[in-house]
Amino acid sequence: MSNPHRLQAASGLHEKDDAICQALMTAIVEHQLPPGSKLPEEALAEVFGVSRTGIRKVLQRLATVQMVTLTPKRGAQVASPTVEEAREIFRTRTLLEVANLPDVLARCQPPHLAALETIIRLEQQAHERYDGAAAIRYSAEFHIQLQAIAGNQVLTDMVTRLSQRSSLVIAAWGSPWRQGCRCDDHENLLPLLRERALQPLSDALTHHFNDIVASLRFERSGITLPDFARLFAGYKEP
Repeated sequence: MSNPHRLQAASGLHEKDDAICQALMTAIVEHQLPPGSKLPEEALAEVFGVSRTGIRKVLQRLATVQMVTLTPKRGAQVASPTVEEAREIFRTRTLLEVANLPDVLARCQPPHLAALETIIRLEQQAHERYDGAAAIRYSAEFHIQLQAIAGNQVLTDMVTRLSQRSSLVIAAWGSPWRQGCRCDDHENLLPLLRERALQPLSDALTHHFNDIVASLRFERSGITLPDFARLFAGYKEP
């Protein structure tokens, strides 16, 4: 028979791994851990209060979704997309998200539009208070929620992953002042959604992605070791 205490312990470890993974993912997506940042196992294990083996498992999970790169003898780093990869990520997003628009329009209802309006308002407020992390989060959320209207969970998951990788691209190659997408671009999509104007909506979304790529500088600054203790202060359990 299974030992219930052992099962509970295993479940607790899995939940803690999930929490650490999400904390690191959020820090990466919100540009608190820039592309190329080193992720030393010892420092992270100390901050999160777990073993290096536990941290290694989390880093391997992040590497699987291409948010972290693992190099023998050099350890883990936040992934740093190449120029070609940056272009391919947005090219792929254009193909997927534009192709899904007919299904989005077929299912779009007033509550969906209201939810998107709320996200845009929160994104605008984040820009106004220069909260880059929040602006990035709401920018990605707009695209994810827009595509989720179609009800295709597989595609929504793909858009979520691509949005996360897009954040890496913008962190690596974007202008310092640019945080996520331009929220006025998102606001301009709403009337087209209300009118169910497929072709203008498709053109506007394509232009939106092209504009992001055109804004990328394809220059990279120096790599530094982040202050993990500050980023994840208060995380470690007693």
